[in-house]
Amino acid sequence: MLGQRVYSTAAASAFGALLFLGPLFSAGPSFRPDSIVKGSGLTGWHTLGRASWTIQNGEITGKADPVGGGWLVLDHSYQDVALNASFRCATGCRSGVLLRAEKTAQGMKGVFVSLTAGDVASYRITLDAEGKELTRERLRVGGGMMRIAPAPDPNAPARGGRGRGTAAGPKLPVTRPVTDFTTEDWNQVEILLDANIVRTILNNGSESGAVAEDDFGKYGPIALYVGGTSEVKFKDVAYKDLAVKETPPEKVSANFRMQRLSPFYYAWGAAAGDFNHDGITDVAAGPYYYLGPDYTKRREIYPAVVRNPGTEYSTDCWMTYSADFTNDGWPDVITSSFANDGAPGGDVGVWLYVNPRGESRRWDKFQVVSAVQSEIAVLRDLDGDGKPELVYMAEGFVRYAKPDPAAPIGPWKIQTVSEAGYGTAHGIGVGDINGDGRMDILNAYGWWEQPAAINSQKPWTYHSQAFSRLGRTAAGGSVMAVYDVNGDGQNDVVTVLQAHGYGMAWFEQKRDAGGAISFVQHMIMDDSATRNAGGVTFSQPHGTTVADVDGDGIPDFVVGKRFWSHKDDYLDPDAYGPAVLYVYKTVRNPKAPGGAEFVPELIHNQSGAGSDVLAADLNKDGAMDIVTSTKLGTFIFWGKPRAKAGSARSQTGQ
Repeated sequence: MLGQRVYSTAAASAFGALLFLGPLFSAGPSFRPDSIVKGSGLTGWHTLGRASWTIQNGEITGKADPVGGGWLVLDHSYQDVALNASFRCATGCRSGVLLRAEKTAQGMKGVFVSLTAGDVASYRITLDAEGKELTRERLRVGGGMMRIAPAPDPNAPARGGRGRGTAAGPKLPVTRPVTDFTTEDWNQVEILLDANIVRTILNNGSESGAVAEDDFGKYGPIALYVGGTSEVKFKDVAYKDLAVKETPPEKVSANFRMQRLSPFYYAWGAAAGDFNHDGITDVAAGPYYYLGPDYTKRREIYPAVVRNPGTEYSTDCWMTYSADFTNDGWPDVITSSFANDGAPGGDVGVWLYVNPRGESRRWDKFQVVSAVQSEIAVLRDLDGDGKPELVYMAEGFVRYAKPDPAAPIGPWKIQTVSEAGYGTAHGIGVGDINGDGRMDILNAYGWWEQPAAINSQKPWTYHSQAFSRLGRTAAGGSVMAVYDVNGDGQNDVVTVLQAHGYGMAWFEQKRDAGGAISFVQHMIMDDSATRNAGGVTFSQPHGTTVADVDGDGIPDFVVGKRFWSHKDDYLDPDAYGPAVLYVYKTVRNPKAPGGAEFVPELIHNQSGAGSDVLAADLNKDGAMDIVTSTKLGTFIFWGKPRAKAGSARSQTGQ
């Protein structure tokens, strides 16, 4: 029966197994549908205008009369609504979706998203009582990082023709898929109309946003349209009432105990260190460090300013790291701020906060790196001198920085690792890929081999590899893990593919007879159109780390959703989905593809991750603890010792 309810938000964990979309574009809805069109009846819909509509096996076909077009109208009305569907509109076909189809004295009015070759755009339209179009006006551009578009500024300069530039860059292994409208095959469209912004995503490409004010149509049903000389087909039509948002009952894994250090949004990263020299590990997150062993008292590192999680970014702390950078025996803190965070007045770069060595005051602050492009960085000892370097990206380059021993509070020494054009905002990792004992550097586009002797004027050797993908969102994940996943003696790579989208995979290292290294991708989690490990699907997997969480001697992958990653709006896929934090346990299984599988365990469903995740045994009980700092607060998840944890599992891969 058309309109049959086949999915509810209570079934979120099984969503990935319920829906598989068309042959050309297989991305599922970014939202969790209330209903998915199934069956072979038109119950729940009615027709308007001069067109015939039929349905068979969930595939809707509309044919317009030679003298007009017509509508298939849902009987239920919405104000804020999301729709995802596959459609096929051949040459000569005109189609689209009408939202908020409000009745008027003349007929109807609403917001119309045209789905016609050469005309994929949003309009305000009016119809007469027979469904004939009377007026059409294209909507002004809107969307992006906002939920409610402001009124137009009459003094704003006119939009010019300035583009993004066409400067040639390196040939990258990750290319953007073709997302143009096709008349030869199925297209996929997702439309989200919330408040006064309508967002259209065609074929999993970039958002096209427009402003739809209340007087264009405030409340009404969804309607599918067909006109022109060719039929239109719709299938896998899924929709959701966006007026309903759900917070699931809070869950914490039985293997962890949760402690909320703060309920406020200060930072997107945390670090550990004995900051007051009492022999007990403390936790730093943004402007505060929390004193162990109870972590109920905190001191300011710098003046704390609470951010509004819906409209602001923590411009002073996208990441937090700790080490003795000044060589005085006391751990210091650095924070990093992304250069393009969209918030004026933010401190861009890397800032060093020098430990006051027991004095009851805030810490002195020094800028040590002036440019940062990446939201992700890694603090690791690259050169084997026992002191960590900060690996990051800036100005299109992969780089690392370290203090100058002669002037540790001055500008750090910067080494450029890559050629120009390889820097991204997301995805960075450090590990020994080729087994030569030296730490290599990875990002979304491949890996850079550390030479036997580092020459500050010469980039490292680059090895191209797509450790990411492009689509609706940018390429690259969070912290990339390098370890031997399947126990074959060669280090593999585990990473998120799109930090602001969907996708997580492990890359099995292979070597040919000559020793040349290549990788085979094994998916762990894709989007809602696929069957994923443990039936788990979530978006925005922005914060990650690697640690042996279950104590079986094999590293595991910890990953969380960054809730409201781009503010309180629908720019991101499933922006309002639960803020989950998972550990994916590495299980060596000869019968699994590549000889290993990843088994997800939910740690918590109301915290998520920021830009990274901290894993450390804070209380020295032998169990790994997880610390996250997010828009929903700062948390410790105390790991519980697991007797003989995973001993049987680890033996299966030997």
